Amino acid sequence: MTTSSKTADKPLRSLADGNQIPVLGLGVWQVPIGVTTVNAVRWALELGYRHIDTAQAYGNEESVGRALKQSGVPRDEVFITTKFYPGSTDPVAELEGSLRRLGVDYVDLYIIHWPQGGPTWAWPGMERARELGHARSIGVSNFDVHELEQVIAAAHDKPVVNQVQFSPFEFRRKLLAAAEKQGVAVEAYSPLGTGRHLTSPVVKRLASRAGRTPAQVLLRWCLQRGLVVITKSTHRDRIAENAGVFDFTLSDPDMAELDALDETNGTERAVEGKWW
Repeated sequence: MTTSSKTADKPLRSLADGNQIPVLGLGVWQVPIGVTTVNAVRWALELGYRHIDTAQAYGNEESVGRALKQSGVPRDEVFITTKFYPGSTDPVAELEGSLRRLGVDYVDLYIIHWPQGGPTWAWPGMERARELGHARSIGVSNFDVHELEQVIAAAHDKPVVNQVQFSPFEFRRKLLAAAEKQGVAVEAYSPLGTGRHLTSPVVKRLASRAGRTPAQVLLRWCLQRGLVVITKSTHRDRIAENAGVFDFTLSDPDMAELDALDETNGTERAVEGKWW
């Protein structure tokens, strides 16, 4: 993990296109539109987060934009990600709609949400969105190794991020190794398993030993594996807790115990079952 600079005490990772991404972000998947999303994003920004992850499919971009405006944090200090819904046909037109809803002139990262219809058809539109200045960086999500390789082979500007479900329980070693070889940063979503992984006896034991919470241990594992990590909560205390991962380190034996929790056999797949 490159930590060449910091914002609000959160390390930044350099991407292959020269831009930088905060390694910890707040995600708003399945967060209801309106006050719930507004509060979560506003609290995160108050607590020092500088990376917010939304998507066209989430339906809450307008609420994210409202929170950004209410926060008073300058636009250039917040890294904003949204995702192209691949049931649509034009990444540029869809991003222009996202910009209106978010109330911003550009997003920092624009991602194909999943490879519906094949991995390459939308990529020229993603590149065009970047050329127009609508997105500073472009990437993909839920792409397996073969799909990522196809995009890179066809691309003029290759994806700089692949966002996938990742945790000690979904330790996609082959996918991570392939992405790193190509200079693509892997971004972890659902690192807590939507709460399921917090009850693991191994995670709880390691958390107790470290004097940390299970969530902090799971997030710290991601960071030490070189991932960018997206957390989700609508509770201010949990949002604050999830940010407390930069002042401790898991030992090599602790990391090995967490690695052994993998249930994917180190897969090169991005998802266990496609929903598209």
